[in-house]
Amino acid sequence: MTNQPMAEVFGYRIDDLSDEATRHRRYRLCPFNNKVPSCTKDKAEDPLGVCSVYTGERVTITCPIRFRQDWLIVSDAADFFFAPSTKWTALTEIRLTDASGKSAGNIDIVLVAYDEQGSITDFGALEIQAVYISGNIRNPFSAYMDDPERNTALDWRGERNYPRADFLSSSRKRLAPQLIYKGGILHAWRRRMAVAVDQTFFATLPGLPSVPAEQADVAWLVYDPVLNPTSGRYQLRHAETIYTQFTPALLRITSPEPGPEDDFRVLLQRKLVEQQQRLHPSLRSSSLQDLFMSQSGDDDEEGSVAP
Repeated sequence: MTNQPMAEVFGYRIDDLSDEATRHRRYRLCPFNNKVPSCTKDKAEDPLGVCSVYTGERVTITCPIRFRQDWLIVSDAADFFFAPSTKWTALTEIRLTDASGKSAGNIDIVLVAYDEQGSITDFGALEIQAVYISGNIRNPFSAYMDDPERNTALDWRGERNYPRADFLSSSRKRLAPQLIYKGGILHAWRRRMAVAVDQTFFATLPGLPSVPAEQADVAWLVYDPVLNPTSGRYQLRHAETIYTQFTPALLRITSPEPGPEDDFRVLLQRKLVEQQQRLHPSLRSSSLQDLFMSQSGDDDEEGSVAP
């Protein structure tokens, strides 16, 4: 485990003191094809420039713009959406509405195919799923940015609210709603969808039922930031693609795996005993069963009918 949570700040490792890394930190620049040159995460005037965090010895991407490095996700999605000779381009942040005109959210990237006259012939949607952070990442980031050269060996162990990747919230609060609303509309239109995810996050999802690429309407594009020993930077690597059909994948992600009912009954019994002890403080736990049985007997007597 590392001494602090941040794997990348403004696109570079925190111990990178090269001219390029220093320039990106000084001017709060984003090297990953943001809509503007600077980072705009959290606050445009005071951006939270943490691109990724450590999960053990692995790196987990926490900023969706981080996935845009070299536009690898776009070309990988195009391979799934279109035939090799297709002319296509990418449009970002496209609003999607339902039948009543209400917004279902923005699609991160829409890839559109077009003919010689510039008319759209096909399209597919690419959604990017970065990972939420639990705890406070702003505090170690601010501490580091006060003096990056001095703080390359920042030690944040033992601090309150130590930030960590929150995979559970990422799937329940972000991924599942995206699939239900935006994915549901796209599926009704019979349009293909690709989801770009981090490998550490994808490993926490339940196993998805895969199908051959030609039968799929969803492609899960799984990526891993790998350290380039020459540049000293993390390079986005395409780890694998999992092909699924929309409905089975959605059901698998949104259906919890139930635990034993007996465990729940034990919890209910304990809560019931605690409640009765509050209502009847003079009784010991061993006497509560007699109380329950007497109450049950009274109910049976009141509900009985004389012959």
